[in-house]
Order: sequence, then structure tokens, then C-alpha cells
Amino acid sequence: MTADARRVEIEYCTRCRWLPRAAWLAQELLTTFEQELTELALRPGTGGVFVVRVGGEVVWDRREQSFPEPTAVKQAVRDRVAPGKPLGHSER
Repeated sequence: MTADARRVEIEYCTRCRWLPRAAWLAQELLTTFEQELTELALRPGTGGVFVVRVGGEVVWDRREQSFPEPTAVKQAVRDRVAPGKPLGHSER
């Protein structure tokens, strides 16, 4: 698996003031996948965007799926960077 495949990007709307939400989700992902991820980037955007990408692939888009619960995003990231990794209590 390449380093790019283990890169997570959270694009958030600056006009909507969603930086705190994006930063909190980033913290959750970095805590859970501290050994598996090579990079986590926060990318400012506009137009109500809140998108999570892993290796360039969209795994969560607020416009299609509403705001993500951390567990759902962790599962989507896990499935791409660490299949089979248990997520503990957050998977129940």
C-alpha cells in the first residue's frame, strides 16, 4: 500500500465555520489510526462542503450522507487502510 493510499483529507466549508468539526474528526482519526495513516490534511473549501477522502477516494460526503458520525468514518477509513483492525467499543 502506498503512502498516498493512507492519506486522509477532510475538506470543510470555511463560510459555514466547520473547521472545529473537521479538526475534531481529524483528531479522532489520528488517535485511532496513528500507526496506519501517513498524513491527515484539513482542506478549506466553500459551498457547504464537508468531504472525507482516503487516498483521493471520497468515503464520506455531507451532501449525500449528512454529517458523519465518527464511527461511520472510522469504519470507512479502516476498510481502506487497515482491513480487519478492530475498532473496539465504537463498532458496537
